[in-house]
Amino acid sequence: MALFTKRKASKDASEKRTLGRGVFRLCESCQQTLKAEEFADNLEVCPQCDHHYKLSAEAWVDLLLDPGSFQEHDDHLEPTDALGFVDSKKYSDRIVQSRKKSGVKDAFMSGGGRMVGRDVQIGLFVFRFMGGSMGSVVGEKITRLFERGLETKQPVILLSASGGARMQEGALSLMQMAKSVAALGRLREAGLPFVSVLLNPTTGGVAASFALLGDVNIAEPKALIGFAGPRVIEQTIRQQLPEGFQRAEFLLEHGMVDRIAHRHEMRATIARMLSHLLD
Repeated sequence: MALFTKRKASKDASEKRTLGRGVFRLCESCQQTLKAEEFADNLEVCPQCDHHYKLSAEAWVDLLLDPGSFQEHDDHLEPTDALGFVDSKKYSDRIVQSRKKSGVKDAFMSGGGRMVGRDVQIGLFVFRFMGGSMGSVVGEKITRLFERGLETKQPVILLSASGGARMQEGALSLMQMAKSVAALGRLREAGLPFVSVLLNPTTGGVAASFALLGDVNIAEPKALIGFAGPRVIEQTIRQQLPEGFQRAEFLLEHGMVDRIAHRHEMRATIARMLSHLLD
């Protein structure tokens, strides 16, 4: 009888521990515990303190573009392990693992669609695939995005969320910086606008190439934007950095971004910028 009671008590305790799993979320910014559905319904923004969590590339498409208008391009492209790179595991194994975990082939998706009735070309980093790192395929898709904008005479919108160049592809990854910027230059020569949206984080080779070269640079609140992270810089120069260094608000104050837009206002903000640039 005592054994039965002990087992029943253990089962009850286990049920209590798992009862709230997936139902509630603790905001890492304000430390408030809220229903998980409140974050989902609010576009992954904390209803209490406005902290912006990552939103998937697919959710961004739904948020920004007119319903049913998105047509994805270049979704057949897949990364390969050209260098046979190995660190703690083979790069080829990392690719397979990332595909299974993320459900996508690489860290970037792009296509054509409409925003408030206007035809646009749009590209978005998929951060859940290897931290949105830029390898050869990502660089190729970004280059094609700019080239397709030029071909169709449509503006280009690009949402960046990336840790930078993908180290497993070495110099092949770094080459994508120059390659994508060259394609952007041709778009700019044709007088077609490029709106760059900087999400958290936008760092490394992505920040050092096209991400900060928009005709308009729009950032989300408190997004980390810069080449090297603050901790790396402090260790290198052995100096204390200003408070909020490399956050969107700091960059706005120093002229590196043009506007900070709340996620709820991003579609309207981009549409308004395109109207100013094109109409």
